Amino acid sequence: MGEDVSSVAFTREDRTRYRRKVRRCLDVFALMLNDFQFDVGRTLTGLELELNLIDAAAEPAMLNQQVLASLADPLFQTELGLFNLELNARPRVIAGGGFDDYESDLMTAISKADDRARKFDANVVVIGILPTLTLRHTIYDNLSGNPRYRLLNDQILESRGGDMPIDIRGVERLQVETDSIAPEAACTSAQFHLQVAPETFASYWNASQAIAGAQLALGANSPYLYGRRLWAETRIALFEQATDTRPDELRAQGVRRRVWFGERWITSIFDLFEENVRYFPALLPICDSEDPVEVLADGGVPRLAELRLHNGTVYRWNRPVYDIMDGRPHLRVENRVLPAGPTVVDLLANAAFYFGVVRELVESDRPLWSSLTFSEAEANFYRAARDGITARQYWPLLEELDAAELVLGTLLPMAYAGLDKFGVRADIRDRLLGIIEGRCLTRRNGATWQVETVRHVEETTGMSRPSALREMLRRYADRLPANEPVHTWSYD
Repeated sequence: MGEDVSSVAFTREDRTRYRRKVRRCLDVFALMLNDFQFDVGRTLTGLELELNLIDAAAEPAMLNQQVLASLADPLFQTELGLFNLELNARPRVIAGGGFDDYESDLMTAISKADDRARKFDANVVVIGILPTLTLRHTIYDNLSGNPRYRLLNDQILESRGGDMPIDIRGVERLQVETDSIAPEAACTSAQFHLQVAPETFASYWNASQAIAGAQLALGANSPYLYGRRLWAETRIALFEQATDTRPDELRAQGVRRRVWFGERWITSIFDLFEENVRYFPALLPICDSEDPVEVLADGGVPRLAELRLHNGTVYRWNRPVYDIMDGRPHLRVENRVLPAGPTVVDLLANAAFYFGVVRELVESDRPLWSSLTFSEAEANFYRAARDGITARQYWPLLEELDAAELVLGTLLPMAYAGLDKFGVRADIRDRLLGIIEGRCLTRRNGATWQVETVRHVEETTGMSRPSALREMLRRYADRLPANEPVHTWSYD
């Protein structure tokens, strides 16, 4: 959930100073976008993957500190809950055999983490939401030890002025209240990064927003929370509610939530950072010693620490990123739409689809967002979160159709063309996009496999829902090492 911070108490003076500083950073960022040299030499990609730890009973294992200590690997970090890990793959180009390199690295890293977890009688699972989670697992005491998480928890709860209500109406309904942000730890995701030039950032972000519904329909993998069957991708609703800083009065006034799809197509990355500053008060008003104006005037590269920290507490599904690598600044789109899992090859198929389609959309003669309204893209996103691969999607000229039909007839050819423009090797392209095609033809993704397996277990064994969820999760975890795509899995 972002950079580490120290645990402090914030004063009114801290917030005033931070507000001035973040606006100063925003002014400097505007100057940099006009006449600064950003790194645009290679189209680098990145991938972050959040993982879960389970014990022998297929319940969450609060062991991330022990596993991380045993790993001693900088690619792995803490995440919000003690049952979470985060894996950051090395950035790379996807031209040639880049996806094969990702697959090898991820399989090796996950196997290593699982091996270390086994020393503590636990296993690593790659899934959107652990179906065996209960409220007793998602409590304040099970937040990871990093002070950032407790500080965020305290600031969000203070902003809300009360406990967190969670009310999700899906196939079944869940209504609970919690006194911390710990339920957000249930949301484990896969995040794709794409480095782009300042002049093309808006097009890549708009394209990412436009296909977010199709992405989510294909990749949904979180149908259960606290024993209830809710949305195909319950993670979307849970993340929105479990980190909602608004008290009831501000919600009634229509004040924006911090987990945000957005509200308009953009013309520059600046639009997004400006919205962050204009609409959202600081959660972590921590000031850096750098004066970005002086650094820029001296020919240096400003860190813009306050602007970046603030950006990290506005949880867009497609987030703008300003970063510095080897002394050179660059811009990225961080695609945060998808859950983790089911397998590494499924994740990479999702990545290939995303990278390919956005590249083709950006380089098309007429921008899609000139005929698709932003509200239609947003409606597609939430329909996909609720209904998964059977969701209805609106698309210009095609009107409304099933997500699988949209992908097969329109988006999959775009993905092939886009990956060709990236220079992805044909055999790798065909393998990964063949997995997307297989999901569409079978109408089976992670969410549908989970639901159908639970139904199969309940009907054939008479198990209760909690027992069936544990059995389903064991079968799911057993399939991960083979790295076969989920649409080929059986239900027994």
